[in-house]
Amino acid sequence: MTPADYAPVDVLVIGAGNAAANAALAAHEAGARVAMLETAPAESRGGNSAFTGGAFRFVYAGVDDLIALAPDIKDLDLASIDFGTYTEGQYFEDMGRLTEYRCDPELTDVLISNSYESAKWLRAHGVRFQPALGRQAFRVDGKFKFWGGLACHVLGGGAQLVPTLHTALERAGVPVLYETTAYALLHDDARIRGVRARHRGSIFDLRAEAVVLACGGFESNAEMRARYLGPNWDLAKVRGTRFNQGYGHRMAIDIGAAVAGHWSGAHAVQWDMNAPPFGDLTIGDRFQKHNYPFGILVNARGERFLDEGADFHSYTYAKYGHEVMKQHGLFAWQIFDSKINNLLRDEYRIARITKEAADTLEELAPKLTGVDTGGVLETLRAYNAAPRPDVAFNPNIHDGLRTMGLPIDKTNWAQKLDTPPYHAYGVTAGITFTFGGLKVTKSAQVEDTSGSPIAGLFAAGEIVGGLYYHNYGSGTGLVAGVTFGRIAGAGAAASARG
Repeated sequence: MTPADYAPVDVLVIGAGNAAANAALAAHEAGARVAMLETAPAESRGGNSAFTGGAFRFVYAGVDDLIALAPDIKDLDLASIDFGTYTEGQYFEDMGRLTEYRCDPELTDVLISNSYESAKWLRAHGVRFQPALGRQAFRVDGKFKFWGGLACHVLGGGAQLVPTLHTALERAGVPVLYETTAYALLHDDARIRGVRARHRGSIFDLRAEAVVLACGGFESNAEMRARYLGPNWDLAKVRGTRFNQGYGHRMAIDIGAAVAGHWSGAHAVQWDMNAPPFGDLTIGDRFQKHNYPFGILVNARGERFLDEGADFHSYTYAKYGHEVMKQHGLFAWQIFDSKINNLLRDEYRIARITKEAADTLEELAPKLTGVDTGGVLETLRAYNAAPRPDVAFNPNIHDGLRTMGLPIDKTNWAQKLDTPPYHAYGVTAGITFTFGGLKVTKSAQVEDTSGSPIAGLFAAGEIVGGLYYHNYGSGTGLVAGVTFGRIAGAGAAASARG
Protein backbone atom coordinates (compact mmCIF):
# COMPACT_ATOMS: atom_id res chain seq x y z
CA MET A 1 0.00 0.00 0.00
CA THR A 2 1.20 3.53 -0.82
CA PRO A 3 -0.18 6.94 0.22
CA ALA A 4 -1.85 7.20 -3.20
CA ASP A 5 -4.07 4.26 -2.18
CA TYR A 6 -4.86 5.75 1.22
CA ALA A 7 -8.45 6.41 2.26
CA PRO A 8 -9.29 8.41 5.40
CA VAL A 9 -9.37 6.33 8.57
CA ASP A 10 -10.47 6.80 12.15
CA VAL A 11 -7.02 6.31 13.71
CA LEU A 12 -3.62 6.82 12.13
CA VAL A 13 -0.66 5.36 14.05
CA ILE A 14 2.79 6.80 13.34
CA GLY A 15 5.43 4.10 13.76
CA ALA A 16 5.55 0.32 13.39
CA GLY A 17 7.33 -0.97 16.48
CA ASN A 18 6.07 -2.43 19.74
CA ALA A 19 4.11 0.61 20.98
CA ALA A 20 2.72 1.42 17.54
CA ALA A 21 1.62 -2.13 16.76
CA ASN A 22 -0.16 -2.52 20.08
CA ALA A 23 -1.84 0.88 19.67
CA ALA A 24 -3.10 -0.16 16.25
CA LEU A 25 -4.34 -3.52 17.54
CA ALA A 26 -6.13 -1.87 20.46
CA ALA A 27 -7.76 0.73 18.20
CA HIS A 28 -8.87 -2.00 15.79
CA GLU A 29 -10.32 -4.09 18.61
CA ALA A 30 -12.22 -0.98 19.74
CA GLY A 31 -13.92 -0.86 16.35
CA ALA A 32 -11.84 1.83 14.62
CA ARG A 33 -10.59 1.85 11.04
CA VAL A 34 -6.80 1.99 11.46
CA ALA A 35 -3.73 2.55 9.32
CA MET A 36 -0.03 2.84 10.20
CA LEU A 37 2.85 4.89 8.79
CA GLU A 38 6.45 3.64 8.91
CA THR A 39 9.46 5.71 7.80
CA ALA A 40 11.56 2.60 7.20
CA PRO A 41 11.18 0.13 4.34
CA ALA A 42 9.40 -3.10 5.23
CA GLU A 43 12.63 -5.05 5.79
CA SER A 44 13.80 -2.49 8.40
CA ARG A 45 10.45 -1.96 10.12
CA GLY A 46 9.87 -1.92 13.83
CA GLY A 47 12.12 0.86 15.11
CA ASN A 48 14.13 -0.05 18.20
CA SER A 49 11.74 -2.91 18.97
CA ALA A 50 13.42 -4.91 16.22
CA PHE A 51 16.72 -4.72 18.13
CA THR A 52 15.53 -5.45 21.66
CA GLY A 53 16.84 -8.39 23.62
CA GLY A 54 13.33 -8.87 24.96
CA ALA A 55 13.60 -8.06 28.68
CA PHE A 56 10.10 -7.52 30.08
CA ARG A 57 9.71 -6.14 33.62
CA PHE A 58 6.34 -6.95 35.19
CA VAL A 59 4.72 -7.61 38.55
CA TYR A 60 4.26 -11.27 39.46
CA ALA A 61 3.25 -13.06 42.65
CA GLY A 62 5.05 -16.34 42.03
CA VAL A 63 5.83 -19.10 39.60
CA ASP A 64 2.17 -19.70 38.69
CA ASP A 65 1.97 -16.20 37.16
CA LEU A 66 5.05 -17.01 35.09
CA ILE A 67 3.70 -20.38 33.95
CA ALA A 68 0.59 -18.60 32.66
CA LEU A 69 2.88 -16.66 30.31
CA ALA A 70 5.45 -19.37 29.58
CA PRO A 71 3.88 -22.81 30.11
CA ASP A 72 7.19 -24.59 29.42
CA ILE A 73 8.42 -23.35 32.81
CA LYS A 74 6.42 -26.11 34.50
CA ASP A 75 8.68 -28.67 32.78
CA LEU A 76 11.82 -27.22 34.38
CA ASP A 77 13.37 -28.52 37.59
CA LEU A 78 11.54 -25.95 39.71
CA ALA A 79 13.19 -27.18 42.90
CA SER A 80 16.47 -25.77 41.57
CA ILE A 81 15.07 -22.37 40.54
CA ASP A 82 14.07 -19.57 42.90
CA PHE A 83 11.93 -17.22 40.79
CA GLY A 84 10.93 -15.19 43.82
CA THR A 85 8.29 -12.48 43.42
CA TYR A 86 8.19 -8.92 42.14
CA THR A 87 5.61 -6.74 43.84
CA GLU A 88 4.16 -3.40 42.85
CA GLY A 89 6.02 -1.92 45.80
CA GLN A 90 9.36 -3.27 44.57
CA TYR A 91 8.66 -1.96 41.09
CA PHE A 92 7.81 1.49 42.45
CA GLU A 93 10.95 1.51 44.58
CA ASP A 94 13.11 0.55 41.61
CA MET A 95 11.56 3.23 39.40
CA GLY A 96 11.97 5.86 42.10
CA ARG A 97 15.51 4.93 43.08
CA LEU A 98 16.76 4.75 39.50
CA THR A 99 15.22 8.07 38.45
CA GLU A 100 16.20 9.87 41.67
CA TYR A 101 12.47 9.95 42.46
CA ARG A 102 11.64 12.18 39.50
CA CYS A 103 9.48 9.74 37.50
CA ASP A 104 5.93 10.95 37.01
CA PRO A 105 3.93 9.19 39.77
CA GLU A 106 0.69 8.90 37.80
CA LEU A 107 2.33 7.50 34.65
CA THR A 108 4.48 5.20 36.77
CA ASP A 109 1.37 3.88 38.51
CA VAL A 110 -0.26 3.18 35.14
CA LEU A 111 2.88 1.39 33.94
CA ILE A 112 3.26 -0.81 37.01
CA SER A 113 -0.39 -1.65 37.67
CA ASN A 114 -0.84 -2.74 34.04
CA SER A 115 2.49 -4.52 33.59
CA TYR A 116 1.30 -8.12 34.04
CA GLU A 117 -1.83 -7.51 31.96
CA SER A 118 0.42 -6.14 29.22
CA ALA A 119 2.40 -9.38 29.23
CA LYS A 120 -0.85 -11.36 28.97
CA TRP A 121 -1.99 -9.09 26.11
CA LEU A 122 1.18 -9.88 24.16
CA ARG A 123 0.72 -13.60 24.75
CA ALA A 124 -2.86 -13.36 23.50
CA HIS A 125 -1.48 -11.88 20.27
CA GLY A 126 1.01 -14.68 19.72
CA VAL A 127 4.12 -13.42 21.53
CA ARG A 128 5.91 -16.11 23.54
CA PHE A 129 7.96 -15.75 26.74
CA GLN A 130 10.85 -17.71 28.21
CA PRO A 131 12.62 -17.71 31.61
CA ALA A 132 15.74 -15.52 31.69
CA LEU A 133 18.10 -18.18 33.05
CA GLY A 134 21.72 -17.14 32.58
CA ARG A 135 20.76 -13.51 32.06
CA GLN A 136 18.99 -12.62 35.31
CA ALA A 137 19.93 -15.70 37.35
CA PHE A 138 23.12 -17.76 37.61
CA ARG A 139 23.59 -21.28 38.92
CA VAL A 140 25.24 -21.15 42.34
CA ASP A 141 25.57 -24.34 44.40
CA GLY A 142 23.21 -26.07 41.99
CA LYS A 143 20.43 -23.47 42.19
CA PHE A 144 19.32 -20.46 40.16
CA LYS A 145 18.11 -17.38 42.00
CA PHE A 146 16.45 -14.48 40.17
CA TRP A 147 16.81 -10.84 41.08
CA GLY A 148 15.19 -7.60 40.00
CA GLY A 149 11.82 -8.59 38.52
CA LEU A 150 13.09 -9.87 35.17
CA ALA A 151 12.08 -13.50 35.37
CA CYS A 152 10.91 -13.69 31.74
CA HIS A 153 12.01 -12.33 28.40
CA VAL A 154 10.21 -12.23 25.08
CA LEU A 155 11.29 -15.41 23.29
CA GLY A 156 13.55 -14.49 20.39
CA GLY A 157 13.74 -10.80 21.35
CA GLY A 158 12.88 -8.20 18.75
CA ALA A 159 13.59 -10.61 15.91
CA GLN A 160 10.44 -12.51 16.95
CA LEU A 161 8.43 -9.75 18.61
CA VAL A 162 8.09 -7.47 15.58
CA PRO A 163 7.10 -10.16 13.04
CA THR A 164 4.63 -11.67 15.52
CA LEU A 165 2.90 -8.34 16.11
CA HIS A 166 2.81 -7.59 12.37
CA THR A 167 1.26 -10.99 11.73
CA ALA A 168 -1.48 -9.98 14.18
CA LEU A 169 -1.87 -6.67 12.32
CA GLU A 170 -2.21 -8.49 9.00
CA ARG A 171 -4.90 -10.75 10.46
CA ALA A 172 -6.71 -7.64 11.68
CA GLY A 173 -6.47 -6.06 8.21
CA VAL A 174 -4.49 -3.03 9.43
CA PRO A 175 -2.44 -1.62 6.51
CA VAL A 176 1.10 -0.25 6.95
CA LEU A 177 2.43 2.45 4.62
CA TYR A 178 6.20 1.95 4.42
CA GLU A 179 8.85 4.51 3.43
CA THR A 180 6.38 7.18 4.50
CA THR A 181 7.52 9.87 6.94
CA ALA A 182 4.96 11.98 8.79
CA TYR A 183 6.47 15.42 9.43
CA ALA A 184 3.51 17.70 10.28
CA LEU A 185 0.16 17.36 12.00
CA LEU A 186 -3.01 18.52 10.26
CA HIS A 187 -5.45 20.24 12.58
CA ASP A 188 -8.21 22.81 12.82
CA ASP A 189 -9.69 24.68 15.73
CA ALA A 190 -11.47 21.55 16.95
CA ARG A 191 -8.99 18.68 16.71
CA ILE A 192 -6.23 16.80 14.91
CA ARG A 193 -7.24 15.86 11.36
CA GLY A 194 -4.33 13.71 10.18
CA VAL A 195 -0.74 14.25 9.05
CA ARG A 196 1.30 15.58 6.19
CA ALA A 197 3.75 12.95 5.01
CA ARG A 198 6.52 12.39 2.49
CA HIS A 199 6.77 9.20 0.42
CA ARG A 200 9.72 8.86 -1.96
CA GLY A 201 9.85 12.60 -2.52
CA SER A 202 6.12 13.18 -2.91
CA ILE A 203 3.99 15.02 -0.33
CA PHE A 204 0.61 13.69 0.79
CA ASP A 205 -2.03 14.75 3.30
CA LEU A 206 -3.33 11.67 5.10
CA ARG A 207 -6.63 12.22 6.92
CA ALA A 208 -7.72 10.72 10.22
CA GLU A 209 -9.87 11.70 13.18
CA ALA A 210 -7.16 10.77 15.68
CA VAL A 211 -3.39 10.25 15.53
CA VAL A 212 -1.15 8.15 17.78
CA LEU A 213 2.50 9.18 17.80
CA ALA A 214 4.52 6.02 18.50
CA CYS A 215 7.61 6.82 16.44
CA GLY A 216 10.37 6.62 19.03
CA GLY A 217 12.89 9.12 20.38
CA PHE A 218 15.41 11.35 18.62
CA GLU A 219 18.50 9.22 19.28
CA SER A 220 19.22 8.66 15.56
CA ASN A 221 19.50 12.41 14.91
CA ALA A 222 23.07 13.58 15.56
CA GLU A 223 22.11 17.26 15.57
CA MET A 224 19.37 16.74 18.17
CA ARG A 225 21.68 14.55 20.30
CA ALA A 226 24.29 17.31 20.40
CA ARG A 227 21.68 19.98 21.06
CA TYR A 228 19.92 18.22 23.91
CA LEU A 229 22.36 15.66 25.33
CA GLY A 230 25.50 17.77 25.04
CA PRO A 231 29.03 17.78 23.57
CA ASN A 232 30.30 14.64 21.82
CA TRP A 233 26.90 12.95 21.77
CA ASP A 234 26.76 13.56 18.03
CA LEU A 235 29.67 11.09 17.89
CA ALA A 236 27.89 8.31 19.81
CA LYS A 237 26.97 5.05 18.16
CA VAL A 238 23.27 4.20 17.93
CA ARG A 239 22.27 0.75 19.17
CA GLY A 240 19.12 0.50 17.11
CA THR A 241 17.29 1.98 14.15
CA ARG A 242 18.62 4.87 12.07
CA PHE A 243 15.06 6.08 11.46
CA ASN A 244 14.22 7.62 14.86
CA GLN A 245 14.92 11.21 13.82
CA GLY A 246 12.63 13.07 16.22
CA TYR A 247 9.89 14.01 13.74
CA GLY A 248 7.20 13.05 16.23
CA HIS A 249 8.60 15.42 18.85
CA ARG A 250 8.91 18.24 16.35
CA MET A 251 5.48 18.00 14.78
CA ALA A 252 3.76 17.89 18.17
CA ILE A 253 5.78 20.78 19.61
CA ASP A 254 5.06 22.79 16.46
CA ILE A 255 1.35 22.79 17.30
CA GLY A 256 1.87 23.63 20.97
CA ALA A 257 2.37 20.27 22.67
CA ALA A 258 3.98 20.33 26.11
CA VAL A 259 7.20 18.45 26.79
CA ALA A 260 8.15 16.27 29.75
CA GLY A 261 10.98 14.08 30.94
CA HIS A 262 14.75 14.37 30.99
CA TRP A 263 15.65 16.03 27.68
CA SER A 264 19.38 15.93 28.40
CA GLY A 265 19.15 12.25 29.39
CA ALA A 266 19.21 9.01 27.46
CA HIS A 267 19.53 5.26 27.78
CA ALA A 268 23.14 4.52 26.77
CA VAL A 269 25.13 1.32 27.33
CA GLN A 270 28.60 -0.05 26.81
CA TRP A 271 28.78 -1.05 23.14
CA ASP A 272 31.56 -2.54 21.04
CA MET A 273 33.92 0.30 20.07
CA ASN A 274 34.08 -0.94 16.45
CA ALA A 275 30.36 -1.52 15.97
CA PRO A 276 28.77 0.26 12.98
CA PRO A 277 27.22 3.75 13.48
CA PHE A 278 23.69 2.30 13.67
CA GLY A 279 22.26 -1.05 14.70
CA ASP A 280 22.74 -4.11 12.51
CA LEU A 281 19.75 -6.45 12.51
CA THR A 282 22.01 -9.41 11.73
CA ILE A 283 23.72 -8.82 15.11
CA GLY A 284 20.77 -7.38 17.06
CA ASP A 285 21.73 -6.28 20.56
CA ARG A 286 24.88 -8.42 20.83
CA PHE A 287 27.32 -5.53 20.43
CA GLN A 288 26.37 -4.69 24.04
CA LYS A 289 28.73 -5.76 26.82
CA HIS A 290 26.85 -6.12 30.11
CA ASN A 291 29.00 -8.38 32.32
CA TYR A 292 31.26 -5.58 33.57
CA PRO A 293 30.19 -6.18 37.24
CA PHE A 294 32.43 -9.25 37.17
CA GLY A 295 35.59 -7.44 35.99
CA ILE A 296 36.99 -3.93 35.93
CA LEU A 297 36.70 -1.04 33.49
CA VAL A 298 39.63 1.23 32.57
CA ASN A 299 39.95 4.39 30.46
CA ALA A 300 42.74 5.72 28.22
CA ARG A 301 44.88 6.56 31.28
CA GLY A 302 44.48 2.99 32.47
CA GLU A 303 42.41 4.13 35.44
CA ARG A 304 39.12 2.83 36.80
CA PHE A 305 36.45 5.53 36.70
CA LEU A 306 33.33 3.94 38.20
CA ASP A 307 32.16 1.28 40.64
CA GLU A 308 31.54 -1.72 38.41
CA GLY A 309 29.84 -3.57 41.27
CA ALA A 310 27.50 -0.85 42.47
CA ASP A 311 24.44 -2.93 41.52
CA PHE A 312 23.24 -5.65 39.19
CA HIS A 313 23.86 -4.71 35.57
CA SER A 314 20.10 -4.34 35.00
CA TYR A 315 20.19 -1.23 37.18
CA THR A 316 23.43 0.38 35.99
CA TYR A 317 23.94 -0.55 32.34
CA ALA A 318 21.74 2.24 30.92
CA LYS A 319 23.73 4.98 32.69
CA TYR A 320 27.27 3.58 32.45
CA GLY A 321 27.36 4.32 28.73
CA HIS A 322 27.25 7.99 29.78
CA GLU A 323 30.30 7.43 31.98
CA VAL A 324 32.23 5.98 29.04
CA MET A 325 31.30 9.03 26.94
CA LYS A 326 32.94 11.24 29.57
CA GLN A 327 36.32 9.55 29.11
CA HIS A 328 39.12 10.77 26.85
CA GLY A 329 38.64 9.24 23.41
CA LEU A 330 35.07 8.15 24.30
CA PHE A 331 36.12 4.54 24.96
CA ALA A 332 37.08 2.09 27.70
CA TRP A 333 38.20 -1.53 28.11
CA GLN A 334 36.49 -4.20 30.21
CA ILE A 335 39.03 -6.61 31.74
CA PHE A 336 38.28 -10.11 33.12
CA ASP A 337 40.12 -13.23 34.16
CA SER A 338 39.07 -16.80 33.45
CA LYS A 339 37.20 -17.44 36.70
CA ILE A 340 34.08 -15.80 35.32
CA ASN A 341 34.08 -17.24 31.80
CA ASN A 342 30.98 -19.32 32.56
CA LEU A 343 29.10 -16.14 33.54
CA LEU A 344 29.74 -14.23 30.33
CA ARG A 345 26.73 -13.84 28.08
CA ASP A 346 26.71 -14.84 24.42
CA GLU A 347 27.41 -11.23 23.41
CA TYR A 348 31.05 -11.83 24.44
CA ARG A 349 31.41 -14.69 21.95
CA ILE A 350 30.29 -13.15 18.66
CA ALA A 351 32.67 -13.05 15.70
CA ARG A 352 32.50 -9.26 15.27
CA ILE A 353 34.06 -8.23 18.56
CA THR A 354 36.90 -6.02 19.80
CA LYS A 355 38.77 -8.41 22.06
CA GLU A 356 42.31 -8.96 23.33
CA ALA A 357 43.66 -11.88 25.38
CA ALA A 358 46.94 -12.89 27.01
CA ASP A 359 48.40 -15.30 29.56
CA THR A 360 49.67 -12.53 31.83
CA LEU A 361 48.46 -9.06 32.73
CA GLU A 362 51.84 -7.71 31.58
CA GLU A 363 51.22 -9.17 28.13
CA LEU A 364 47.61 -7.98 28.02
CA ALA A 365 48.24 -4.33 28.96
CA PRO A 366 50.05 -3.20 25.76
CA LYS A 367 47.38 -4.85 23.61
CA LEU A 368 44.67 -2.49 24.87
CA THR A 369 44.54 0.05 22.04
CA GLY A 370 44.67 3.65 23.25
CA VAL A 371 45.40 2.76 26.88
CA ASP A 372 48.52 3.80 28.81
CA THR A 373 50.34 0.53 29.54
CA GLY A 374 51.97 1.67 32.75
CA GLY A 375 48.75 3.18 34.03
CA VAL A 376 46.66 0.08 33.51
CA LEU A 377 49.27 -2.19 35.10
CA GLU A 378 49.41 0.08 38.14
CA THR A 379 45.60 -0.03 38.35
CA LEU A 380 45.48 -3.82 38.06
CA ARG A 381 48.16 -4.33 40.73
CA ALA A 382 46.44 -1.94 43.13
CA TYR A 383 43.07 -3.59 42.51
CA ASN A 384 44.44 -7.07 43.17
CA ALA A 385 46.34 -5.93 46.28
CA ALA A 386 43.38 -4.10 47.87
CA PRO A 387 42.04 -5.63 51.11
CA ARG A 388 38.77 -7.56 50.87
CA PRO A 389 36.41 -9.11 53.40
CA ASP A 390 36.38 -12.88 53.76
CA VAL A 391 33.09 -13.47 51.92
CA ALA A 392 32.22 -15.77 49.05
CA PHE A 393 31.67 -14.49 45.52
CA ASN A 394 28.00 -14.87 44.55
CA PRO A 395 26.70 -13.29 41.32
CA ASN A 396 23.03 -13.72 42.35
CA ILE A 397 23.17 -11.35 45.33
CA HIS A 398 24.91 -8.20 46.47
CA ASP A 399 27.65 -10.34 47.94
CA GLY A 400 29.63 -7.60 49.70
CA LEU A 401 32.90 -8.88 48.24
CA ARG A 402 34.44 -5.43 47.95
CA THR A 403 37.75 -3.66 47.78
CA MET A 404 38.84 -1.24 50.50
CA GLY A 405 41.11 1.77 50.17
CA LEU A 406 41.08 2.35 46.41
CA PRO A 407 40.24 5.79 44.92
CA ILE A 408 37.03 4.13 43.66
CA ASP A 409 36.18 0.95 45.51
CA LYS A 410 34.28 -1.86 43.88
CA THR A 411 31.43 -2.69 46.26
CA ASN A 412 30.35 -6.16 45.08
CA TRP A 413 31.77 -9.10 43.08
CA ALA A 414 35.35 -7.79 43.47
CA GLN A 415 37.26 -10.99 42.87
CA LYS A 416 40.95 -10.55 42.19
CA LEU A 417 42.02 -10.83 38.55
CA ASP A 418 44.52 -13.63 39.08
CA THR A 419 43.52 -16.57 36.90
CA PRO A 420 44.86 -16.67 33.32
CA PRO A 421 44.21 -16.37 30.51
CA TYR A 422 43.03 -12.78 30.80
CA HIS A 423 40.70 -11.13 28.29
CA ALA A 424 39.55 -7.57 27.57
CA TYR A 425 36.83 -5.98 25.43
CA GLY A 426 36.90 -2.50 23.89
CA VAL A 427 33.72 -0.48 24.37
CA THR A 428 32.27 2.92 23.66
CA ALA A 429 28.75 4.23 24.27
CA GLY A 430 25.76 2.95 22.35
CA ILE A 431 22.66 5.11 22.73
CA THR A 432 19.35 3.24 22.85
CA PHE A 433 16.72 5.96 23.19
CA THR A 434 16.28 9.47 24.55
CA PHE A 435 14.36 10.29 27.73
CA GLY A 436 12.87 13.65 26.70
CA GLY A 437 9.39 13.45 25.21
CA LEU A 438 5.84 14.71 25.13
CA LYS A 439 3.66 15.29 28.16
CA VAL A 440 0.70 12.93 28.23
CA THR A 441 -2.23 12.24 30.52
CA LYS A 442 -2.88 8.88 32.18
CA SER A 443 -5.01 8.19 29.10
CA ALA A 444 -1.96 8.75 26.84
CA GLN A 445 -3.48 11.94 25.38
CA VAL A 446 -0.91 14.62 24.53
CA GLU A 447 -1.29 17.86 26.49
CA ASP A 448 -0.62 21.37 25.23
CA THR A 449 1.49 23.91 27.08
CA SER A 450 -1.56 25.17 28.98
CA GLY A 451 -2.18 21.69 30.38
CA SER A 452 -5.22 20.90 28.23
CA PRO A 453 -5.41 17.67 26.19
CA ILE A 454 -5.04 18.12 22.44
CA ALA A 455 -8.17 16.59 20.92
CA GLY A 456 -7.34 13.61 18.76
CA LEU A 457 -3.60 13.40 19.61
CA PHE A 458 -2.16 10.50 21.60
CA ALA A 459 1.35 9.15 22.21
CA ALA A 460 2.99 5.89 23.27
CA GLY A 461 6.43 4.36 23.52
CA GLU A 462 9.75 6.18 23.67
CA ILE A 463 8.21 9.51 22.65
CA VAL A 464 6.37 9.69 26.00
CA GLY A 465 8.25 11.84 28.51
CA GLY A 466 8.18 11.61 32.29
CA LEU A 467 9.04 7.98 33.04
CA TYR A 468 12.85 8.05 32.92
CA TYR A 469 15.42 10.38 34.45
CA HIS A 470 19.17 9.74 34.79
CA ASN A 471 18.79 5.97 34.60
CA TYR A 472 16.56 3.11 33.53
CA GLY A 473 15.61 -0.35 34.76
CA SER A 474 16.05 -3.09 32.19
CA GLY A 475 12.80 -4.33 30.63
CA THR A 476 10.72 -1.25 31.42
CA GLY A 477 10.62 0.10 27.87
CA LEU A 478 8.81 -2.82 26.26
CA VAL A 479 6.25 -2.86 29.07
CA ALA A 480 5.66 0.89 28.72
CA GLY A 481 5.26 0.50 24.96
CA VAL A 482 2.61 -2.19 25.33
CA THR A 483 0.81 -0.49 28.22
CA PHE A 484 0.58 3.01 26.80
CA GLY A 485 0.17 1.68 23.28
CA ARG A 486 -2.98 -0.17 24.31
CA ILE A 487 -4.28 2.86 26.20
CA ALA A 488 -3.47 5.26 23.34
CA GLY A 489 -5.06 3.03 20.71
CA ALA A 490 -8.29 2.58 22.67
CA GLY A 491 -8.38 6.27 23.52
CA ALA A 492 -7.79 7.29 19.92
CA ALA A 493 -10.63 5.03 18.75
CA ALA A 494 -12.98 6.59 21.31
CA SER A 495 -11.84 10.09 20.34
CA ALA A 496 -12.44 9.39 16.67
CA ARG A 497 -15.97 8.16 17.40
CA GLY A 498 -16.59 11.25 19.52
